[in-house]
Amino acid sequence: MSKEYSNGEITIKWAPKLCQHAGVCVKTLPKVYKPKASPWITIENASTDELKKQVSKCPSEALTYYLNE
Repeated sequence: MSKEYSNGEITIKWAPKLCQHAGVCVKTLPKVYKPKASPWITIENASTDELKKQVSKCPSEALTYYLNE
């Protein structure tokens, strides 16, 4: 099971079973990733470039992205 979050330009895919809870996402973009909120990812709180850079740092690859056409 995975969930997707989009801002129109980019879609972030989250695979909870892969997540190691390293917290890199929360530390890097706390305005986007709020573990206690629902939904916990508020993708519109960052630019597409900021999101791409952050997702590339996810150690477990639980967060991935693709660009929308």
